[in-house]
Amino acid sequence: MHALRLLLRKSLFNLFAATLACAALLAPRAASAEALLLIEADSGKVLQAENATIPWYPASVTKIMTAYVTLKAVKDGRLTLDTLLTVSPTAASQSPSKMGFRPGTQLTVDNALKMMMVKSANDMAVVLAEGVGGSIDGFSAMMNDTAKKLGMTQTSYVNPNGLPADGQITSARDLGILARSFLRDLPEYEYFVHIPAIRFGKRVTGNFNKLIGRYPGADGFKTGFICASGYNLVASATRNGRRLIAVVLGSSSGTVRAVKAAQLLERGFSQDNLTWLRPSLGTVDNLVPVDASPPNLRDEMCGAHRKRPASDDDDALIAANGGTSGSASATGGEAQVTFFTAGLQPPLMKASELMAQAPAAVEPVPVYTGPTRTGTALIAAVAADADQQTASKPRGKKSRVAKKPDAADKPKDAGKGAKDIKTAAAKPVAKPAEGKNNDKNDAKNDAKTAAKPAAPKHAAAKHDAAAKPAEKPVASSPTKPKAATKPATKPANNS
Repeated sequence: MHALRLLLRKSLFNLFAATLACAALLAPRAASAEALLLIEADSGKVLQAENATIPWYPASVTKIMTAYVTLKAVKDGRLTLDTLLTVSPTAASQSPSKMGFRPGTQLTVDNALKMMMVKSANDMAVVLAEGVGGSIDGFSAMMNDTAKKLGMTQTSYVNPNGLPADGQITSARDLGILARSFLRDLPEYEYFVHIPAIRFGKRVTGNFNKLIGRYPGADGFKTGFICASGYNLVASATRNGRRLIAVVLGSSSGTVRAVKAAQLLERGFSQDNLTWLRPSLGTVDNLVPVDASPPNLRDEMCGAHRKRPASDDDDALIAANGGTSGSASATGGEAQVTFFTAGLQPPLMKASELMAQAPAAVEPVPVYTGPTRTGTALIAAVAADADQQTASKPRGKKSRVAKKPDAADKPKDAGKGAKDIKTAAAKPVAKPAEGKNNDKNDAKNDAKTAAKPAAPKHAAAKHDAAAKPAEKPVASSPTKPKAATKPATKPANNS
C-alpha cells in the first residue's frame, strides 16, 4: 500500500510538472517581441521554440537563401564558382553595407559569395541575383520557388539582400528549415557560412556573427538587421558529432543576439536531465504557422532613445554606451547557463564574457576583383586592389575636409544659399524608409564635427565680407558649393 501511494504521488508530481512545462511553452510572450528556435540539424527535432512561427522581417539572413539558390545553380552546372559577374548600376546603387565597386567591375561568383556572407554586402547579393536569375525580380521568383519546395510556408522574397520591403517575410521556423536544407543539400559548399574574416586589399572585415571564433564549435550561418526586425541571427555549432541550429530574431543588439544564440546552443548540448519533463515539440517542419503581421520594431531599435542608430555591426553602439551592449537581456539567465572556454575545459565562463573576448586569431581569406587567380597572380591581384584603395583614399579625405567648414558656414548665409542648403538637406529624409539605418547618425556626426570649426570660420567669413563685396567670395571659390551639396546626399545611402 505504501509503495502504491508513493507511485501515485510520483505520477501526480510528473503530471503537474509536465503541465507547468507545457503552459510555459504555450504562454504568449506579449512583453517581448522576440522569436527563438533551437533544433537538431540532422533530425529537425525541436528542442526549444518561442514565437517560432510568428512572421518576421528577415533582413540580411535573406542572404542564406541567396547563397543557397546560387550554389544550387553551381552544383547543377548552370555556372561555376569561377564564372565572372559584372557589377551593374543597380547593384552599385544598393544601400550599405556594401563593397562599393563601380559599375563595370568584374569578379567571380566565389568572391562575390564570400563578400556577401562575411561583410553582408548588399551590392554583391544583387550581383549574384542578376548573374543567376537575370534580374532582381527573376532571382526573387527563383528564391520563392525554392522556399516553396523546401516547405518554407511563411516566407516570401522580393529582393536578394533583405533591405526593407513589405513583402520580405519569413519566420524562425522557416529559417531553421532553410539552414537544415543548406547543410543537407550543399555540404561541399558549407564553408561559405563560417568564414571568420576576409581581406580585400588592405581592408580586413570580420564576420558579423560573433559566435564564429568565440563559441566552441560555431560553424554558421548569417546575421541580419533592419530597424523593423531588430537584430537577427541564424547560428549553428557542432559538438561531439552533434550539430544544432539556433535562430534568434528581434534582439536589441548584435551582442545580445550572439549571447542568446550561445545560450540556446549550450542548453541543447548540455543534455539537461529534466528534458523528460517537457512535452515533445516534434520537428521543425510540423510547427504550426501563426497567421499574423510581422512585428515592427522600428521605434524600439532606431528611436531617439538610442545614442546611435543601430546597424548590423554594432561595435560603435557598444562604444557609445560605455562598452556595454546597452541591454540587460544580454546576460539574462546566465546563472543557469555557463560556458567552457576553448577546448571545453574549465574555467567556466558566462556567455556575455565569451562574446566579449577577441575572436580566435585566423588568417583572413583573400578576396579580389577580376578572374580567378592563384599563386603569384593572386598576390598581384590583392596588391592591385590595395594600391587602388591607397590611390583613391586622398581624394576621399580632401572632399570630407572641404565639406565640413562649408556645412557649418553655409546655413548662416542669407538668401538663396541658405534655401539651397535646406532643400539639399531635405532629400535624405525621404530615403531612410527604404534601407537606411545609419543615415541619421552619419548626418548628425557630420554636423557635430562641422560645428566645431564654425566659430573661427564664421569670423573669417565676416572679415572677408567687410573687406569685399558679397559676390566675390562665391566667385573666387566655385568648388565650395559642390562640396556643400555632396555630403547632404551621401548619408541617405547608408544602412
